[in-house]
Amino acid sequence: MKKLRKERGWSQEALAGEAGLDRTYVSGIERRVKNPTITVIERIATALGCKLGDLLD
Repeated sequence: MKKLRKERGWSQEALAGEAGLDRTYVSGIERRVKNPTITVIERIATALGCKLGDLLD
């Protein structure tokens, strides 16, 4: 997720805004201290314009 976000030149705040999430939650996911639900992963994938599976690798 972090790699895809950075490839787009987005901050955590920008990704959070696009996905309708809190920036601190996005940060927690990237640091692997938060375990997102499949629904949240789907929202992030949609925001990043990638497949759901791309985030699960």
